[in-house]
Amino acid sequence: MRVHLQAEAEAERLQRRAKLQGLLSRFRGEPDVLLPFHQVLALRPKGEHHLGLRTIEVEKVVGSVDRYEDFDRHFLPKTPHTLERWKRLRALELTGMEFPPIEVYQVGEAYFVKDGNHRVALAKATGQKFIDAYVIALEVPVPVAPGDTPKDLILKAEYAHFLEQTRLKELVPEAEAIRFTALGRYDLLLDHIATRRYFKGLEEGREIPWEEAVVDWYRNLYRPTVEAVRRLGLLRDFSGRTEADLYLWVMDHRYFLAQELGVDLGPEEAVRSYEARFGPWWKRLGGGLKRLLFASRVV
Repeated sequence: MRVHLQAEAEAERLQRRAKLQGLLSRFRGEPDVLLPFHQVLALRPKGEHHLGLRTIEVEKVVGSVDRYEDFDRHFLPKTPHTLERWKRLRALELTGMEFPPIEVYQVGEAYFVKDGNHRVALAKATGQKFIDAYVIALEVPVPVAPGDTPKDLILKAEYAHFLEQTRLKELVPEAEAIRFTALGRYDLLLDHIATRRYFKGLEEGREIPWEEAVVDWYRNLYRPTVEAVRRLGLLRDFSGRTEADLYLWVMDHRYFLAQELGVDLGPEEAVRSYEARFGPWWKRLGGGLKRLLFASRVV
């Protein structure tokens, strides 16, 4: 009886904690859901390997195959049925019962529960650091991290599709990861490659293979622009953004200048121009003073 009373009391505290976490998440505008495993399938897994019984870190279990709606992102029960099941398991645990290993999919550094969601919820609530699990590892081109949100998974799925379309990692082994903070940007990169391919074909009077266009775009357009962004420290002026974000903005600005001035600036000149026009006010002011000084000298 004492075991059941303790489990009941802990379940009530857990319920209050889940409600508080839900309020905090809404206040912060953060998602309060477990990562659904079906979104992982959009990462284009190339295969899977059964790793057998392993001891894994509980904090890295961040999603579920089919029970992601029953728990919040901390694996706190969200429904009366789920809470009741948690309470029964906790009572059994307090009697000294040992539970069988759970089953999980490993995707990068994160784990998704195939079987044993309530046991994971119990482990997290009681501060357990490790848990035994039968692990199936998925091979994905873009790994998942424990701190990823549902939006991160969608972004990574878009990136996986881009890598599949371009074979960039195969064609340019030294290519660095391309990360965006907004959805739908990888399609713009595909447009950039197609445009590069078209004009290169006109210049050279031949049909440019897609693979050649991908390599040419990365080595002669994307990478030089990103390197210029790094040299000028432009990323510091745009907190929360990525080099790929800035690449697109600089390229849009470069196109505008080509239409406005009739001249295509190189990557570094385009980055400097973008900084002078859209950077912090003191840099825009500095750019304006330079233009005035230049104009006065010309006069």
